[in-house]
Amino acid sequence: MSAILETRGLTKAFGAVVAANDLSVSVAPDTVVGLIGGNGAGKTTFLNLVTGYQKPTAGTVTFEGRDITGLAPRRITRLGICRSFQIPQVFDTLTAYENLLVGLGIVSLGRRAFVGSALGDQAPEAVAEEMLQRFRLGEWRDAPASALPEGVRKLLDIAMALAVKPRILLLDEPTSGVSADEKFALMDLVLGAIRADKVTVLFVEHDMDIVRRYTERILAFYDGRIIADGMPDRVLADAEVRRYVTGEPVPGGA
Repeated sequence: MSAILETRGLTKAFGAVVAANDLSVSVAPDTVVGLIGGNGAGKTTFLNLVTGYQKPTAGTVTFEGRDITGLAPRRITRLGICRSFQIPQVFDTLTAYENLLVGLGIVSLGRRAFVGSALGDQAPEAVAEEMLQRFRLGEWRDAPASALPEGVRKLLDIAMALAVKPRILLLDEPTSGVSADEKFALMDLVLGAIRADKVTVLFVEHDMDIVRRYTERILAFYDGRIIADGMPDRVLADAEVRRYVTGEPVPGGA
């Protein structure tokens, strides 16, 4: 199966600090990949390089066979790579429904400016209503985003990213700030909604219970490098991952 996303030798240096060091990754379509590692390990830098928020010092990013290295985030989004953020990027003074319309490119004064053909024949208003139902946000439809609980704000942020029908969706710590009692229900809802559209998912996560339960593959980062890549059970049992990422004792180690 050909890759939907590939990076080759992807490197990002900030002076003497190398935040991403020679990252070569190939991601198959319609898969769920988890990115794990401590703070500063390079996970979010990797997402930023793929989505154009940072330009690499070296290396390439290829999406569906097209070199997208260094393109602006807006152009990359239009091509089919979207993301949500650790801190939800929503407009607090707008309602949940209005936030979705903004995400779909509808501007003020009733003037539509949706760019591209991702929606096909669907009206943006219909897509916004569909996303509200798919993410169970109906009761919050007309509430300002500032009044939404943190978990609901997360859902809205992800719904805004999914509304434009991406081919790849990148999630940065989707359960951050969500209570332990709600995290599995949130991920069940999020991944159920995303996978219904056969969207490839890469998500950063610190909660190993979430990673074990929802990923098909894990990339483990440490000091800007990928130190393990593979099936969840194998990666989480890896000695370097246990030492540098999960902090678990290494059998037979010192």
